[in-house]
Amino acid sequence: MTDRDTDAFAEVVIETIAALSSGEIATYGEIAEEAGYPGAARAVGTLLSRTSGLPWWRVIAANGRLVPGMEAEHAQRLRAEGIEVKNGAVVMQGRT
Repeated sequence: MTDRDTDAFAEVVIETIAALSSGEIATYGEIAEEAGYPGAARAVGTLLSRTSGLPWWRVIAANGRLVPGMEAEHAQRLRAEGIEVKNGAVVMQGRT
């Protein structure tokens, strides 16, 4: 990926994450797909870990797992927005 490609990827992924509303969650894969980069879930995670000011807590693993090492804060932020967290993971009811 060229620097221009990386910049374009970052821009659209940041916009996609920033657009998540309070109480709305998406998986890393869903963010990648919506941004036009299906299969780039890991790259979304990497970008999110290196970018401040985004609602990182609204992006979760496909299995609902919380961010390793930040589980307590992640769970607290999600619960504050009405997302159910149980046994260290988001309850994924109704998600396909």
